[in-house]
Amino acid sequence: MNLDVLPGSGNGLDLSEVDRIVASRGDGPEAILPILQAIQSHYHYLPEPALRQVARITGLSPAALVGVATFYSRFRHKPTGQHIFRVCHGTACHVKGAQLVEDSIRRHLKMSATDETDSEGRFTIERVGCIGCCTLAPVTQIDQITYGHQASDTVGDAIRDFLSRNGKAAARPTIIAPTGPAIEVRVGCGSCCLAGGSGQLRDALEAEIARRGARAVVKPVGCVGMCHQTPMVEMVGSGGAGPLYTRVGADDAAAIVRRHLRPAGFFARLRSTFSGWLDSWIEADQREELDRHLTPPRDQAVCEFLGPQVRIATEHAGRLSPLDLDEYVRLDGFAAVRRALKEMTPNAIVDEVEKSGLRGRGGAGFPTGRKWRLVSEGPPGPRYVVCNGDEGDPGAFMDRMILESFPYRVIEGMTIAAAAVGAEEGIFYIRAEYPLALERVSAALDQARQRGFLGDNILGSGRRFDIRIVEGGGAFVCGEETALIASIEGRRGAPRLRPPYPAVSGLHGRPTLINNVESLAMVPWIIRHGAEPFAAIGTATSKGTKVFALTGKIRRGGLVEVPMGLTIRRIVEEVGGGIADGRRFKAVQIGGPSGGCIPESMADLPIDYESLSAAGAIMGSGGLVVLDDRDCMVDIARFFLQFTQAESCGKCTFCRVGTKVMLDILTRLCEGTADKNDLAKLEDLAFQVKRASLCGLGQTAPNPVLTTLKYFREEYEAHLRGRCPAGKCQKLIHYRVHEGCIGCTLCAQHCPSDAIPMLPYQKHAFDDAGCTRCDVCRKVCPVKAITVE
Repeated sequence: MNLDVLPGSGNGLDLSEVDRIVASRGDGPEAILPILQAIQSHYHYLPEPALRQVARITGLSPAALVGVATFYSRFRHKPTGQHIFRVCHGTACHVKGAQLVEDSIRRHLKMSATDETDSEGRFTIERVGCIGCCTLAPVTQIDQITYGHQASDTVGDAIRDFLSRNGKAAARPTIIAPTGPAIEVRVGCGSCCLAGGSGQLRDALEAEIARRGARAVVKPVGCVGMCHQTPMVEMVGSGGAGPLYTRVGADDAAAIVRRHLRPAGFFARLRSTFSGWLDSWIEADQREELDRHLTPPRDQAVCEFLGPQVRIATEHAGRLSPLDLDEYVRLDGFAAVRRALKEMTPNAIVDEVEKSGLRGRGGAGFPTGRKWRLVSEGPPGPRYVVCNGDEGDPGAFMDRMILESFPYRVIEGMTIAAAAVGAEEGIFYIRAEYPLALERVSAALDQARQRGFLGDNILGSGRRFDIRIVEGGGAFVCGEETALIASIEGRRGAPRLRPPYPAVSGLHGRPTLINNVESLAMVPWIIRHGAEPFAAIGTATSKGTKVFALTGKIRRGGLVEVPMGLTIRRIVEEVGGGIADGRRFKAVQIGGPSGGCIPESMADLPIDYESLSAAGAIMGSGGLVVLDDRDCMVDIARFFLQFTQAESCGKCTFCRVGTKVMLDILTRLCEGTADKNDLAKLEDLAFQVKRASLCGLGQTAPNPVLTTLKYFREEYEAHLRGRCPAGKCQKLIHYRVHEGCIGCTLCAQHCPSDAIPMLPYQKHAFDDAGCTRCDVCRKVCPVKAITVE
């Protein structure tokens, strides 16, 4: 992109919107990212004339604009189709066949592997690092409509469904504060729930309640954690929690309402006369169908899932309406802020956090209290508090869920941190791929200001503190503190050498406290209850709880919060219910691209910072992806190297070039073209990249490779011999038809590449050269006569 060669500022493009965008967002360097995001939102890409116009009216240099526009993966530089077809390639989606899904989408739209937009200009395909709905993997998203549990033979249904809506998504539910009625009908309304159909379910429940005039209200609540059971409905009366329905849809709404809610007015007066009249409204078959979704109060699966959990960061999960400020206050919300501002000195706040033993939940586990003290002891003048919500790990969605479900809790944690370090300005840095989190945090900030929890005189204390939002541009490296600061300041998100650390010299050269979402969500509980109860949970060096996104080949996936020190095995087998589909537990991938793969033989390892580090992994932000015997560990290592190599800022040679060479070796292994010296080269290079890279991205990028080489070396050696034991690497697998074939032709009918000749009542065979390894034939075979070898 070269702005200097553009003729004037026109090319037939209406640029009046650019002037309005700049006027509303400012003209300094910090406005670059918001301006570019607004321009793309309007034009659907970044037209060069629009960038020239920005440069002309702001005085910002074209180099600065182009540098930022080309650094962040979210920005597009060519016109797009009418709709954006996003394909998630996060860890959970990858291990469940995301590439096969993308290949199938391209076949349906008649697009080659390199095409971005189909020939009709309807759809532009966009690969996404993680959509954040990992329990629904594989996931696709067309505009704002999310489709979960996709497969190569179902993407056509998703496309047809989208087109049947005329390209319009249902309006996102508005979060309202329920008041008055005795019965609450709770519906989970986090992103995973909405993707599963909770929005339509909520609308149907509200319509049926209104039609019957029942004394009840549908209450949208945040993440319940049991993402594997969405959509869910819980009936709660004055006597407490009642029936819980799981995996229900909009079609079940009327039956649920008729079963549990009495009509108002005249019908209510007839209730005492006509005993049992209500139940007759539901036909026997309807009641039987509804009972299949009814979870018994002491259901073993629910008890096992919730049993080991301890809710601190996710306190009141499934009970709290995300934007109901009155309810949050009734449940002791902002009580910790009152105590911090009116009963504690800044030094006492820091002391309490230090005594709690809280360590950063963003990855490295640096002691939170020590970081706060470094900032508080900085020179007089402006200081800043930044909440790092740019959750870029594929396979992780903890921060998204907390921001969507508990925005006031994170605001409260930031306000306490500001009181401790003497900051008057806070910043939420949230990835743009989380629109619902952005929407709810923005609404929560507005309400908090109106009620005096933010602003010039917080709760009459004379203290000033306010928070603004900066949307991330889609760069994983911005999870590193100095890169994040560069992004906020309107520069490319490239890390710098440390020291000085941000706690000493951060945003605008001033002391800056950066904590991630989960860390800040812990703080109100600690201040409210004291340091000792928090420190009593966990291990000697890893205190408190940790929130994990439990996904992959697991029966019960979701958001879990467990005490530090719980073993991997207990999380997988007890909380998660073990491996799905009767397969064998093989490993867990923990810590995302910076983490590592821990084999089943080490599953009794306690999850704490030191134990994971000794095993070659790290805690990371908390993604925990379970793998079974169908997962190839060489492919997993290549997947993460692809991610980190693409996300490298390119500043240092070891990360930029070293990860590329490592990826080349892994690709040759997965394609059967590696030689016997490649394993030694790969291992040596991994250690060099780990030792010599500038920032945490490069220093931890080799972890998935090193742990899989250490614990699964036999798989690497098998790939050297041209064999993938898990049957995952497409270039190394072949489909075979066995004698049990009945000649039904289903495989030939469904084959997208015509690699199976139509031979009715005869044993079928494959054209191996034409086979795309889409796996559709094996799935549709009614007698399981097709296998992968």
